Amino acid sequence: MADTRKNIVLRFGIVYTIILLSFLAVIYKIAVIQFVERDNWLALAAQSIKTDIVVRPNRGNIFACDGRLMASSIPTYYIYMDLRVPALHEKGGILFKQNIDSVSMYLSSFFKDKTAYEYKTCIIQAYKKGKGEFRLIQRRITYAELKELKTFPLFRLGRNKSGLITKELFKRVKPFGSLASRTVGDIYADESKGGKNGLELYFNKELLGTPGISIRQKVANRYMETVQVEPIDGMDITTTLDINLQDIAEKALVDSLKSFDAASGYVVLMEVHSGEVKAIVNMQQNADKSYSENKNGVVSDMVEPGSTFKTASLMVALDDGKVKITDSVDTGNGIYYFGTSAMKDWNANHGGFGKISIANTIHASSNVGVSKVIVKAYGSNPSEFVDKLYKMKLNEHLNLEIPGTATPQIRHPKDKSRYWSATTLPWMSIGYETEIPPIYTLTFYNAIANNGKMIKPFFTKSISKNGQVVKTFETETINESICKPTTLRDIKEALLGVIEGNYGTAHNMKSKFVRIAGKTGTAQISKGASGYKSGGKTHQVSFCGYFPADDPQYSCIVVIREPRIGYPSGGKMAGSVFKNVAERVMALKSNRKPNTFDKDSTITYPDDPYLKSGNYKSLQTVMSNLKLSLPSSSADWVKSFTTEKQTQIEPVSTTGNKVPDLTGMGAKDAVYLAEGLGLNVQVEGRGKVVSQNVPPGTIARKGCTILINLQ
Repeated sequence: MADTRKNIVLRFGIVYTIILLSFLAVIYKIAVIQFVERDNWLALAAQSIKTDIVVRPNRGNIFACDGRLMASSIPTYYIYMDLRVPALHEKGGILFKQNIDSVSMYLSSFFKDKTAYEYKTCIIQAYKKGKGEFRLIQRRITYAELKELKTFPLFRLGRNKSGLITKELFKRVKPFGSLASRTVGDIYADESKGGKNGLELYFNKELLGTPGISIRQKVANRYMETVQVEPIDGMDITTTLDINLQDIAEKALVDSLKSFDAASGYVVLMEVHSGEVKAIVNMQQNADKSYSENKNGVVSDMVEPGSTFKTASLMVALDDGKVKITDSVDTGNGIYYFGTSAMKDWNANHGGFGKISIANTIHASSNVGVSKVIVKAYGSNPSEFVDKLYKMKLNEHLNLEIPGTATPQIRHPKDKSRYWSATTLPWMSIGYETEIPPIYTLTFYNAIANNGKMIKPFFTKSISKNGQVVKTFETETINESICKPTTLRDIKEALLGVIEGNYGTAHNMKSKFVRIAGKTGTAQISKGASGYKSGGKTHQVSFCGYFPADDPQYSCIVVIREPRIGYPSGGKMAGSVFKNVAERVMALKSNRKPNTFDKDSTITYPDDPYLKSGNYKSLQTVMSNLKLSLPSSSADWVKSFTTEKQTQIEPVSTTGNKVPDLTGMGAKDAVYLAEGLGLNVQVEGRGKVVSQNVPPGTIARKGCTILINLQ
């Protein structure tokens, strides 16, 4: 019994001693960590924690007036491999060796930037060097490409086994491409720097949002981020721009620029009563003769306006009672000397206009006529003339939402910094020796259309946050009345006569569909510092006006600079663009039904509308809604033919893996069929398919590219 007790006490003593020693060891270790190794552990912890990491907010979107997206940020990704992950080195690196060939082949086939051998070689080299961030693809890839990449061999096993690393960045995209591109603006490659130009720059603070803050800490060999302050996403901007009207204006201008081989051109379309800019186009010619928006010249170009300024000059004289619209002026043979400088009319080589009315000086755009009127009225006191222009607010800075907007430069006789000569007033009266950006000229003509009220053009309707409008922009009046009502009446009649009068310089602009009023402009542009004579010259042609003339809804300016083909003419060149825009805009906005228009007897109209080829059920739905018949077919896909009497169809073969005949189809149907065969589709143009580079009946090979052209 005593022996048993002794054994128990002994065992208890041993256990107690072990516990005591363990406790003392823990106390000792704590003391060592706290007092001896403290600095080392704090330094190690600091390496594992990174505070105050900026969390970037999502940049706001920019919308058209109807809510369609014009600029947005989408995620893009840089792709890396961490070739140090243990899974790739276990058991002699068997996982890496088994997958390197297939990974290389998939990458080469998908991205087509390197051969499979090149991919394999560079990945193996990085593997041997133990690189932690080896970039697989030099460019950013899209989210769709990333999803596909994650299905590749090895990468489908996840990050821990494959070492696949993604770094997310955002790319600013414009779904409508070139439409109003320069006005919408661009941002810097580093999105944190914000907008570079256009609305992106002007509203950068609102679009940028407020950054948040997070803490990054290494836990279980992985970094984890914890957001401490949530970022506030940027607000959205809704513009006044109308995508449909923008498309009309851009196409009309670019077609004209190409036909005249012009250096650049601008179009601005504005609502008369609101001041909302519905379309703005700034096109410059590139080295390859294509056109793109490289600068917002319509607001920044300091150019002599030429003959469009004659309207303002005569408005001053009429409003001051210096002359009546029915008075006459003798233009002689079209050549008149102011001092030693000869001024010429455009028809001087045909004997000039002789004696004409003041109204006809506008209709015919007579340099001599307008200048003689202004010099006779204000020659002894040119300050009176310029003061009146200032009173009309033609020199006011507009403070538009487009950074870089210039201010008109209208010289004043009392400005001693520039010499006022005997020829300044006559040449100023016809649009020289002044510099006015095109948007200001439009603002003046819009005031004429708006019963004399000058309003500021603007590009932004509202700013919203999370779908809720926080600020709206409204019409801003610059000048309640630029002239007397009687003066306005006379000027309107004169501008109508430019198109409809006997002396009109824009007869070609007379339209059967919409009545147009406005003024042509043709100005010489000096080339170089040597001036017009030594430095050479070219031309700027323009037309500024409004439509419909009887009840103006829209004002518009068209400017074409340095046309190299054809005789420079504001009426024929710029005027043809204006007429094209006016007719298409009114057709788009018209409430009239097709059956109310008179048919052209020279054209044979089919009984049925022209149909695109495509999915039979879709065509059947359209024809049914139009209450028109469509021949029956058992085929899913058909080709349509519209004759004078009816629509006919025939089946399109889509069986097997052969490429079908896509001609006549819309882009949606053509892309659907081609991608269904595993082809990569590239689309050029708009409309319906007119050609395909892979002939119908060809065996489709997955991954190959087919190019389809639409017109």
